[in-house]
Amino acid sequence: MTDPLSAGRDPLGRWHRLADDAVLLDGFHALKHAVRFGAEIPVAVAVDRRAALALAEELAPDVRGTLDGLLTEVAAATYASLVPRPHPTAVAALAVRPTRAANLERLGRSPRTAPVVVLDHPRNLGNAGAVIRLAAGFGATAVITTGTLDPWHPTVLRGGAGLHFATAVERMAVDELPDGPLFALDPEGDDIRGVELPDDALLAFGSERSGLSAELRARADRLLALPMRPQVSSYNLATSVAMTLYHWSAYGGTPPGAPPVP
Repeated sequence: MTDPLSAGRDPLGRWHRLADDAVLLDGFHALKHAVRFGAEIPVAVAVDRRAALALAEELAPDVRGTLDGLLTEVAAATYASLVPRPHPTAVAALAVRPTRAANLERLGRSPRTAPVVVLDHPRNLGNAGAVIRLAAGFGATAVITTGTLDPWHPTVLRGGAGLHFATAVERMAVDELPDGPLFALDPEGDDIRGVELPDDALLAFGSERSGLSAELRARADRLLALPMRPQVSSYNLATSVAMTLYHWSAYGGTPPGAPPVP
């Protein structure tokens, strides 16, 4: 293996210079998605560069050339020192986080062609990452969190598999939410199956423990409920978001690049 320091590339030095301001892409799939959706990636490493490129050839040939120019091979101990928990693919990278101004500009575009998902005071980092991943799959305009959870936390990024770069991800106060009709999911709301969700909707989901905050409930234009068998108390947060976005898509909203629902 070529020593990256003697080769003049010094990925370790570059990593440490950028780590405080960049976000971690943990694993091959996170790097793959970030590349696909235009993330700025100043440094990327792999324990086995050839294996990583072979994986790209097999699973993501569209980004193989870009990864060939990005990846630097490093020793396993060096890689392990850069990440909180080694990923099975032994690939990691740093990416530049989109600015708040860029996200707000995206949210301000009109008309919106896909809903904004609002997570009201979420608590579970993994759940937040799963929501971002599926919201990106549906082509949601943005995922907004209220409260103290950082939606760009490394654990959220790991759960999101690099798809933070496929949508706008931002933390905001309730009074900062963008314009649009706000539909909040609540067990006492109207059955969602009788409601058509517009493309410019804000779809709000309460925290895993306490549900919707009073502030967001007051901001809501309508409360909606997902169908649920009696005596079942709740769905997982990501499941609730998936069901709601599917309901939106089935009424006519279509994820970008996806065939219309028959």
